[in-house]
Amino acid sequence: MQMPFQPHVQKQTIPVLLKGKDALVRSQTGSGKTLAYGIPLVQSLQGMKSKIQVCTIEITLQSFDTVQKLLKPFTWIVPGVLMGGEKRKSEKARLRKGINILISTPGRLVDHIKSTKCIHFRRIQWLIMDEADRILDMGFEKDVTVILNALNAESERRQNVLLSATLTEGVTRLANISLHDPVSIAIVEETWDRTTPEQEAIGSPARMEEDGFAIPEKLKQHVVVVPSKLRLVTLAAFILGKCKFEKRHKMIVFFSSCEQVEFHYKLLLKVLLGGQEAEEPERLPLPSSHLKFLRLHGNMEQEERTAVFQEFLQCKTGILLCTDVAARGLDLPQVTWIVQYNAPASPAEYVHRIGRTARIGCHGNSLLVLTPSEAEYVNSLASHKINVSEMKMEDILSSLMKDDRFQGRRWGTKKSRGTNPQEVRERATVLQTEFENYVHSGEGTVQWAKKALQSFLRSYTTYPKTLKHIFHIKSLHLGHVAKSFGLRDAPQNLSASMAASPGKKTKLKPKRAVFDQTNLINTNSASGSSNDPEHRTGSQEILAVILVCLIRQGM
Repeated sequence: MQMPFQPHVQKQTIPVLLKGKDALVRSQTGSGKTLAYGIPLVQSLQGMKSKIQVCTIEITLQSFDTVQKLLKPFTWIVPGVLMGGEKRKSEKARLRKGINILISTPGRLVDHIKSTKCIHFRRIQWLIMDEADRILDMGFEKDVTVILNALNAESERRQNVLLSATLTEGVTRLANISLHDPVSIAIVEETWDRTTPEQEAIGSPARMEEDGFAIPEKLKQHVVVVPSKLRLVTLAAFILGKCKFEKRHKMIVFFSSCEQVEFHYKLLLKVLLGGQEAEEPERLPLPSSHLKFLRLHGNMEQEERTAVFQEFLQCKTGILLCTDVAARGLDLPQVTWIVQYNAPASPAEYVHRIGRTARIGCHGNSLLVLTPSEAEYVNSLASHKINVSEMKMEDILSSLMKDDRFQGRRWGTKKSRGTNPQEVRERATVLQTEFENYVHSGEGTVQWAKKALQSFLRSYTTYPKTLKHIFHIKSLHLGHVAKSFGLRDAPQNLSASMAASPGKKTKLKPKRAVFDQTNLINTNSASGSSNDPEHRTGSQEILAVILVCLIRQGM
């Protein structure tokens, strides 16, 4: 298979895997890691003697799509997917028919290991853990242990591959118990770390630098410091400037909670688009507007999330409002801007968010939005060799000069010469007033805004101790923060109402479990189980397992 352009990670990894060696691969997100293991995987399985007649596969998730494209010439190799949101009965039927390459989330695979008798790994040849650091961060260590024990109990030798954009203590620990004499491959762009000229590092996982983050070479990183009361209008002005008045951009905006995504999605639709498009968001906006809003978060049904992902994947321009469910692993081509409206809780999350743009040699941009009390976060990033350049809030707000809907009364219909700072401020005030008028148009919209505000405050309390001196809830001016949610005043008894919502989901970092290979069955699996008896009727067993961390509920 000859490719016109082959990224470094594929050049370094494919030859190693074709030799049958285990590997720990660390490379920047968006560098082509899927093909780095996909090509040798298919190459090793295509010569199998016994074959399966293939049916049409309906699921079109990203990792599955990539493998499916590689398998077009090899119709006898059958891929399959196990993930939350699918009916277990359908998945069991798929397993009985026979699957050669299984792509699964850790929790779902553990569920089937415990409850589905037709799943066997006697002929397993490959185990691939993609986005290994993310799998561990989301609390799947015990599930991975169960999977390793199940595979080890049925097969003596297989090829193992771990892939990650960052090397954490957990990934190193996982590598030590799952890899046999591995080749460690670290791909670092020269423009990222000029003190390390070599792009390949071969050695034990423990000797690889844990604090290094691979940043795409052609990514320009920016930060803007904005007072809390102007955050909403600054975000709206930035979207208008890039996606309506400038060339057509494709943008992803990250928030810290599902409620904030829903709030901003509906509010921006109503105020920036208005009219029928806001009342019926499923309809496309007018072509002249160049604005197309989508949202993605863990409280949506799996079918809807998949549809949104596919829609954003195919559109040439648009704004995706999302939580960290879209921060890792998703290959979204032609994304030109990443906006982090709420700062991430770690440098690793920052790197994975911005990795949705500037993929495989393309140009991209990122913008981090901070308040004055959060400005020190820039120094925290710099300590990890992540450097950002400042963008002025006034320059972002000046894009409102191109939209006469926000023209102040003082200026009438008179055309302004250049950028008048006073007029820019007045236009920002007009836009803020429109947001507030909509939010206060009814009791339902006010409660909706309060719910989003409470969600933001809850997520603000979950920053790690190392960042508490930067992100501390006591440093927030609640009245100004309320403005950023279209509220004219800070709600009364806000802390009491938050305390009265124990059932609400908060984004807490799960505790890491300790690997225990002696414990064959993990009682804390991510999914429920079923005891339906199963008898295998398929002629083929699983030859390869690819563990991925797909979209999970509650994010």
